[in-house]
Amino acid sequence: MTLTNIQLGKQGITENFIISLKNYFKTRMNLRISVLKSARGEGKEGKKIVKEYSEKILKELGKQYTAKVIGFVIVLKKWRKARE
Repeated sequence: MTLTNIQLGKQGITENFIISLKNYFKTRMNLRISVLKSARGEGKEGKKIVKEYSEKILKELGKQYTAKVIGFVIVLKKWRKARE
């Protein structure tokens, strides 16, 4: 299982970012998003922002995906069936 690394920069979550995520998931089941310093703050405030990003990404992608936040990294997983 290989994880594809992509970066989330200062523009944050844009429509094009969501489109590129969907394109990655056409061929992959797991994706790792590194949130750069320019897209978040420092310390606890930065971790809160990363959590908000993961919730927004899941809302855009749908119930077939899950996310796990580890530090300033969001790990996304695509499932065959929608999750509850």
